[in-house]
Amino acid sequence: MSLNLETLKKELNPEQYRAVTTTEGAILIIAGAGSGKTRVITFRIAHMLDKGIPQSQILALTFTNKAAKEMAERIKGLTEKKLPMLTISTFHAFGVRILHQEIDKLGWRENFSIYDETDRTALIKECGRELGYTADAMDLYKIGTLFSDIKTGRKNWQGENDMYRELYECYQEGLKLYNAVDFDDLIVLPIKLFKENPDVLAKYRERYKYIMVDEFQDTSHQQYELMHLLADKNVAVVGDDDQSIYSWRGADYQNIVNFEKDFDVTEIRLEQNYRSTGTILDAANGVISHNTNRKDKKLWSGKGNGKPIEIFMPENETAEAEFIAETIQGIAMEEKRKYDDFGVLMRANTQGRFIEEAFLENNIPYVMSGGTSFFERMEIKDIISYLRVISNHDDDINLLRIINVPRRGIGRSAIQKINEEAEELSSSLWTAIQSLVKKDEKEVGIKLHEDLEAFVNLIEEQRSKLLSGRGLSKKVREMIEEINYKNHLVTEFSKSEKAVRFKLKNIEYFLTMMENWENDPDNFNAGLFQYLNRITLMSRDDMDDEGNRGKVNLMTIHASKGLEFPVVFIAGVEEGLIPHARSVEENNGDVEEERRLFYVAITRAQEKLLISSCLKRRKQGMLIECEPSRFLDEIPENLVEYHNPQEPLSNEQASSILSNMLLSLKNGDV
Repeated sequence: MSLNLETLKKELNPEQYRAVTTTEGAILIIAGAGSGKTRVITFRIAHMLDKGIPQSQILALTFTNKAAKEMAERIKGLTEKKLPMLTISTFHAFGVRILHQEIDKLGWRENFSIYDETDRTALIKECGRELGYTADAMDLYKIGTLFSDIKTGRKNWQGENDMYRELYECYQEGLKLYNAVDFDDLIVLPIKLFKENPDVLAKYRERYKYIMVDEFQDTSHQQYELMHLLADKNVAVVGDDDQSIYSWRGADYQNIVNFEKDFDVTEIRLEQNYRSTGTILDAANGVISHNTNRKDKKLWSGKGNGKPIEIFMPENETAEAEFIAETIQGIAMEEKRKYDDFGVLMRANTQGRFIEEAFLENNIPYVMSGGTSFFERMEIKDIISYLRVISNHDDDINLLRIINVPRRGIGRSAIQKINEEAEELSSSLWTAIQSLVKKDEKEVGIKLHEDLEAFVNLIEEQRSKLLSGRGLSKKVREMIEEINYKNHLVTEFSKSEKAVRFKLKNIEYFLTMMENWENDPDNFNAGLFQYLNRITLMSRDDMDDEGNRGKVNLMTIHASKGLEFPVVFIAGVEEGLIPHARSVEENNGDVEEERRLFYVAITRAQEKLLISSCLKRRKQGMLIECEPSRFLDEIPENLVEYHNPQEPLSNEQASSILSNMLLSLKNGDV
């Protein structure tokens, strides 16, 4: 497509046009829900390229790999160019890119490992054992959160926290010893690098002359600082303070205020919504107008008013789940909708169990967002641990995971011996194993000496294979066969043939994904190191969702951000759930973020919105009376219709619906 100004005027509304064509200076684009934000960003970058700005000078930062990928594909579609030098990335992936080039200046070696949550917890545990902590003193979730808060500057060492300072220092030393970084380091270390090495910062500022940040209201102080260090004067940020819902993970929509202080800003507001009906938007505007700390804006739609919002007051969570399941079936049949047209949103994961049971009982296919990540499954994590040790021998956490998987006679006492050797040498476990292998076998023990030597040989042989040439997935398949992993699964799960089949199927899917990745024509470097960093950065919402088509989407409101569905159910709209009791307590009664969360939930709906609020709910084994959420009173009365529960279906009605569904399935309608 030619992107001359006439074309842009036809394709965009006046505010979008202004946002796209204002390419110089500092721009704040306030983009309301469903206002075509991604369209503006992609057209803006395509327009910049069309103006002759080199692709290598443009840096676009966003929050998920999925958003980055969609953006890149849309820009390639608009420009009809491959654009290998254009950088569209998540903040964390951009941090990895910088560290790959420069981490030696901070004292790490190249080809570092990125520790995920599981690896981080294992290292904290290991440090706790070294320092003699009791199991009772090791609340790993609390300690992990504290370490993240300390590292990112959200908290300081004081009072009750101070007891963990030595543990934190041991954890930090451990990361460096194992040549690893954690997720927070991917932002914190580039900032440290830039501050300590002005010449390195100057190099990156010279390269990236034009910076864009998506979902700006979700940036943390560190992400803002990284952007501020890099940005000269041409920087555009796109966000919506009304959709800031991640303060618990460090996001601060006050960064919008900081941006206005730090730069000479032009503000552009996008208020026309292309997603929802007028009724849904009026409801969302009515609710969010009760927040005082916000930029005033009012979403409007050209789609007409649409249907009223329906509110249902079921007896309890079981009745609520049945209502949702039956209503989905009814709407699917009456309006010939596919199951993936439906989004069911909830404030807390715990609400999902009853809804899942109702879906299973009614044979409704669904996908639950936020379950166990594919990459966290035992069999996948085992194989990835092998690959991590092959790529970085000093990665102790993953080495400990695989040293006896499949079982090869290296048990607890052997690991103790390796640990002692590592302490004596002040080295990684791998170096300690090599040291033991070089010693006289009688000193080490003949059997252990043989087992350790075999393990070292296995890892070294696999390293030379996996790091040479192409065909990564084929070589990984051969490695899995060589270590006899299938037999290991058969032995470990001898009582469940079904479990073994499921795990083997997962491994096959993993290998297929790897093969697809290395065969992607846009992938110029399909090596082992690149693959490992890619999968570490893949978050749960970035998994390939091809298999989720034709299924109802069940998820938390947080997980629904950025998505849209023709029909949306918001379950459990009660005091204590939304606004959540813990959030109200932690924020001294302030419910503004919880209201923003409810606003996000409402604005996911395109055509139809149904809300349920239970009269009673079981909490900690007791049935308690529930009170409807205060947010329901903030929806203008004229937009709402109270919805009575449907009568239970008769056998004849159920049989008729089932016949129709089978017919629809046969015709591919559902």
